[in-house]
Amino acid sequence: MPSNHTQQLINGKYQNTEISYQTGLADFWRITKAYLTQKRDAPSPTQAIPVTSLTKQQLMSEQHDAVYRLGHSTILMRIDNAFLLLDPVFSERASPVQWAGPKRFHQSPIRLDELPPISAVIISHDHYDHLDKATIEYLATQVDHFITPSKVGEHLIHWGVAPERITELSWWQSVNIGSIKLTATPAQHFSGRGLFDRDQTLWASWVIAGQQHKVFFSGDGGYFSGFKTIGERFGPFDLTLIETGAYNELWLDIHMMPQQSLQAHIDLNGKAMLPIHNGTFDLALHDWFEPFEQISQLAAVHQITLLTPVFGEEVIIGHSTITRPWWKPFSQQQPDLHIATE
Repeated sequence: MPSNHTQQLINGKYQNTEISYQTGLADFWRITKAYLTQKRDAPSPTQAIPVTSLTKQQLMSEQHDAVYRLGHSTILMRIDNAFLLLDPVFSERASPVQWAGPKRFHQSPIRLDELPPISAVIISHDHYDHLDKATIEYLATQVDHFITPSKVGEHLIHWGVAPERITELSWWQSVNIGSIKLTATPAQHFSGRGLFDRDQTLWASWVIAGQQHKVFFSGDGGYFSGFKTIGERFGPFDLTLIETGAYNELWLDIHMMPQQSLQAHIDLNGKAMLPIHNGTFDLALHDWFEPFEQISQLAAVHQITLLTPVFGEEVIIGHSTITRPWWKPFSQQQPDLHIATE
């Protein structure tokens, strides 16, 4: 176990391995000032974005390993003929309340009551855009296995999930669900759902290994050398699901810029990259479609296989060629966007 990427719990709070992420009044002021002064042409779509609807019958009629992007970082995955649900957020808002906070740009491609039988729900960390109380309450009696980083399971117990259905893992620990091996791997982020619970639960990325294919799910986090370590230990990956959105230089330590997202994919020894953490909620200061534009240009320059499916569109793992620029009609309505390629 690499000591430089082993989780640390100090005075009841989890720590990152390469940086100590702290925020104070000065940081709050800089971020507030940026939100007040930054001018954006397209913080959210002005017309409906494309979504491919899914049904239980359709999903269960197929057998190949595949992923379906449902929104933001919510992924439905079929692997070894079992369905996994990653960071499920089906609520209208990524917020502690449903009358305020970031609102969805689009509906989920599938309703909760149309989901196929889910073998396991996998959670990366406890932020509202990744851990949704209403969704977990619905799934509490529908799913037998909930896999979370350390201490995140306590939220689930409060929301009605039986403790025996929850498996909490520290970094580098694994659990098998049938033939699928799930391993919690390091990430550089933070946690907390309120004013007084900062870093009391762990955050993680995930390695999902089936009999034929291997997938990496980044959760949230800044760029760090841990990606290379994970790639050396578990790569190559047939598919990487990498955070590419809600970025800004002001919070560079805990969210990657597009260039770093691409480098993370390279470090992981990934074969194809699907950018996530974008296109559903307004959580930053860039135009809503900018992450797609940025990562597409970068992938072309560096000859990386990039997958940009419409929400709900099937991506067959290991045979993925979807690079449809579905956001282009929206971006072409705006002034030219500068793309960073270095």
